[in-house]
Amino acid sequence: MDIAVLGSNEFVLGFRLGGVKRVYAVKPEKYEEKLLELIADSSIGVLAIDSNDLEVLSPTGRKKAMESIAPVVVMVGKKEGDLREKVKRAIGVDLYK
Repeated sequence: MDIAVLGSNEFVLGFRLGGVKRVYAVKPEKYEEKLLELIADSSIGVLAIDSNDLEVLSPTGRKKAMESIAPVVVMVGKKEGDLREKVKRAIGVDLYK
């Protein structure tokens, strides 16, 4: 299973430099289409997106992203909260207890 990243050029740059192979830089008008395509890709295990990009999604697209299990969609950015909450949401277990 691969790790993929979806977002603006600025958002994906650090992941690309960090060695993530599946990096998708898209414009806001194509964002939801690409997100749904990546969620349907069975070879992706974790999909990282910018939490700010949730604002461009329709309510249906946002719900699919938030409830996706395979791949796990991890929101990265200031709005998502601390690391503990991200891990808990991604794997369903509070590892800090």
